Amino acid sequence: MIREANVNDYIDIHKICCQDLGYDCNADLVKERLKNLDASRERVFVAIIDGKVVGYVHAEQYNTLYFESLVNILGLAVSKAYRRKGRGKALMRVVENWVKVCGIHDDRLNCGQARTEAHKVYRSIGCDNENEQLRCFKN
Repeated sequence: MIREANVNDYIDIHKICCQDLGYDCNADLVKERLKNLDASRERVFVAIIDGKVVGYVHAEQYNTLYFESLVNILGLAVSKAYRRKGRGKALMRVVENWVKVCGIHDDRLNCGQARTEAHKVYRSIGCDNENEQLRCFKN
């Protein structure tokens, strides 16, 4: 089953972020972000099995000066124990439906170069590697 996330999903989403994506994030931050989603432009959908969140996708609408409006996939992850069963694809289908409802025609996602298994999933749902990017952080 896939549904929109609610704030009570934060514990499972936090576990996926830490254990499956390797991010050192804070559970309270995940809870706060879910609580304060901008419903006018953001959605988080979760895949549920036996009442537990086993995957999620976070998407947001955005505008640039050089393209029509897009939807950016900010996060897509499925717990390792539940992969290879179509859950990531199902989450992306829900986002694609939301994108159409919004009247937007394109979505995009970024994925780390080392996440080669995720690359296979993205290609299997029709994503193509447009270009390689350098991601920079400034503290």
